[in-house]
Amino acid sequence: MTATFQNLADFTLRRQAEDFPESTQEAAALMLLDTLGIVIGAGPMEAGIIARETACLLYASQDDSHSARMLFDGRRVSLAGAAYAAATQTDNLDGHDGYNPTKGHIGVVVIPALAALAEHCPGLTGREALAAVIVGYEVAGRAGITLHNTVSDYHTSGAWNALGVAAMAARLRGFSDEQLRQAIGIAEFHGPRSQMMREIANPTMLHDGSGWGAMVGMSSAVLAERGFTGAPAITVEDSAAEAYWQDLGQFWQMEHQYVKPYPICRWAHAAIDACRMLIRSNGLHATDIAALHINTFHESACLFRGMPETTSQAQYSLPFAVANMAIHGRIGVEHISEEGLSDARVATFMKRITIAEAERHSSRFPEGRFADVTITLQDGNTLESRDVHARGGPEAPLEREDVLAKFMEFATPSLGVPRAAAIRDRVLGLTDREASFADLADLLYAPPHAAPSPV
Repeated sequence: MTATFQNLADFTLRRQAEDFPESTQEAAALMLLDTLGIVIGAGPMEAGIIARETACLLYASQDDSHSARMLFDGRRVSLAGAAYAAATQTDNLDGHDGYNPTKGHIGVVVIPALAALAEHCPGLTGREALAAVIVGYEVAGRAGITLHNTVSDYHTSGAWNALGVAAMAARLRGFSDEQLRQAIGIAEFHGPRSQMMREIANPTMLHDGSGWGAMVGMSSAVLAERGFTGAPAITVEDSAAEAYWQDLGQFWQMEHQYVKPYPICRWAHAAIDACRMLIRSNGLHATDIAALHINTFHESACLFRGMPETTSQAQYSLPFAVANMAIHGRIGVEHISEEGLSDARVATFMKRITIAEAERHSSRFPEGRFADVTITLQDGNTLESRDVHARGGPEAPLEREDVLAKFMEFATPSLGVPRAAAIRDRVLGLTDREASFADLADLLYAPPHAAPSPV
């Protein structure tokens, strides 16, 4: 075992919940809440329905000790099936958190994994649940940064967030160091190293590969638990990886996640925000705008350009997102689904939008997600934004109340105000020393509009 792995094992298996900083635990609770909002909001969408039905068809378990209820559904499948279904569902409503240096997403697998694993952790405290969340974020984040910096092509989040899930399972199921080593080795080997830019060019329900990342991570843990062996994870134990793990337990990536204001690919957010700023500060209406030009970074400029025919295309379309902001002043689920996909006003406005890559923006990616916008008015005057960084991350954070409001916006249509508010309050209360995860779990598994278990 390398010193890097031993440090990871000490952190994952032996770091006590009380030893995580208060601010880190509070960040974990907020990201847990934000992700649950997207899980709930994505429930009625086609991809989520297919994922849950597929879990029932293919990923069930005959062993109660290795099964779990699916989030906001209640049907029992395998641990891996429950994690897969919720992660795939969440991944297909692109409003979940992310971390700039990883160029991807962590909470999308961590929260489904926690919900599945907690089914077999009687007496799990709120703080220990948050500690597991923190472990998932910290391990997955460093695996992602290592992968991006040691290979030539750009892989989806599923390629590396699988290691975070395996680490969470190891902590909550009481693994030895050797079992943890095998679990993350298996997870890395089988993690879906799918090509992100291929999905950007052809947006589908594949999204960021996180459904398979969750399934691989959980399956790898169960395999390791039963004695299956895997090659050491090179994103942890290779000498080239050492530098990316040195700050584990010192710098808290958990506190540097971004929260998305819109259910749209993060690469479009800077341009959306620049458009929003110009429109609001100048009291404009869409009819005042003759043309709108976007300068952005390379990956953003590669986003889908046409009028989307599917929700997947809508979430990966830069001009569609900016046009919706100009027309509606916001972007909600209704704008990227059903009638929103055939909005004639949006289609017309998109014809006024041009997009170009700017080297100064590309050179700052992935740590920075910058864009600038120039609006030409009907009278010929022009308005120019400054270089705008996407809102929601440490550079331009959302207010805590904005995150809470976002959760309620996504959760209330399916659950109603009382249940959504109860989930909000109990998630935020997990930081209390006397909190039990069971107080929250009672609200997590019953399907929408069904009564949760008595509390």
